[in-house]
Amino acid sequence: MSSPVAAGAAAEVLGAVESLVPTLRENGREAEDNRWIPQDNIDLLDKAGVFRLTVPTRFGGLDVPLADQVAVVSAISRGCASTGWVASAWIQGGWVASLFPDASQEEVFADGTARISGGLAPTATLVPVDGGYVLNGSWGFNTGVRGAHWDFLAAVVPGEDGGYTPVYAMVPVDQLTVADDWHVSAAAGTGSFTTSAEDVFVPKHRVAGAAELVTGTTGDRSNAGLAGRCYGLITYVMAMSAAVFTGAARGAYDAFVERAPGRPIAYTDHADLSAHPLTQIKVATAANRITAAEALTDNFIRALQDRADAGEHPSVADSVRVRGEAGFAVQLVKEAVEALHEVAGASTLLRKEPFQRFHRDILGLSRHGMLTPNTNLELQGRVLLGHEPDTLFL
Repeated sequence: MSSPVAAGAAAEVLGAVESLVPTLRENGREAEDNRWIPQDNIDLLDKAGVFRLTVPTRFGGLDVPLADQVAVVSAISRGCASTGWVASAWIQGGWVASLFPDASQEEVFADGTARISGGLAPTATLVPVDGGYVLNGSWGFNTGVRGAHWDFLAAVVPGEDGGYTPVYAMVPVDQLTVADDWHVSAAAGTGSFTTSAEDVFVPKHRVAGAAELVTGTTGDRSNAGLAGRCYGLITYVMAMSAAVFTGAARGAYDAFVERAPGRPIAYTDHADLSAHPLTQIKVATAANRITAAEALTDNFIRALQDRADAGEHPSVADSVRVRGEAGFAVQLVKEAVEALHEVAGASTLLRKEPFQRFHRDILGLSRHGMLTPNTNLELQGRVLLGHEPDTLFL
């Protein structure tokens, strides 16, 4: 559900981002070399309004629907997959922050914009103290933390009976320690450094139960039950992450098609790569796979928005569908870029060529535990065959 004002604002942000695609692509090698996206990228996206997309309107944000968020992330990723991955994480963080109590939202959104990273594995403990909790632990793969203002971090609260309660804490990044340990062969620019907390005090209002966040039922907030934005945590993350893959695949396709005409095929008599029938078949195959992945994601995004507009939380069946279809979309774009890679020639291995970076980033990001195609397709297949989902991540 989108108001005319929100629709106009979303279109303005998208237009601004689309004009930045060449710059983001040009900055791709710098992002990889520095293991973190350039400040220029952050500033340009901030000026375009990207980090206001999920900020509630009462704080001066844009609060646009999911499809508009996805379109912006896809456009960013068409320029640079690492920048798209970071932007997606920060936009998601804004949406998650809107699920916290009002007192927390007032702190996080005080400036009308927010860059919020997240550590989703509960590899920390929160011990209750007067007025809140003390947080200790560390989180790996914390995308974008080096440029974030806040971090929402998974932890557990130990119980007296030996059990525990899973929760999320919202913590200012300047209270955390960020290690310089992000040395990877793909998505290097995401700066997904390990982050640690040592005896960090977290006020009670900045801690929310994991079950309540996942279902959008956190209390003490004025936007509780707000129709149009209850997407479900897991399904929302899947949708926003899939946008990075379809956008990056478009970027790879653009880079291939731009350099193909007039390029000879080494050690043959063929003087024009674009004129060879095999190249033409591979390009058509890639284009159709990318289009199919986009159509698949558009369909489940529309279904999630319809459910949200009705004021309903996604069902288990919805979640299984989104995970399976998002996993298949990732598989499709992997195959699309591999098809182009087969005929791209050795010169695309040069680090100055954007195509090789798109190729590596897509393959690397597809190893993300929640996005790996086989894991998601197995889940969907289990349910289609009448079995229980056998996972809590729905």
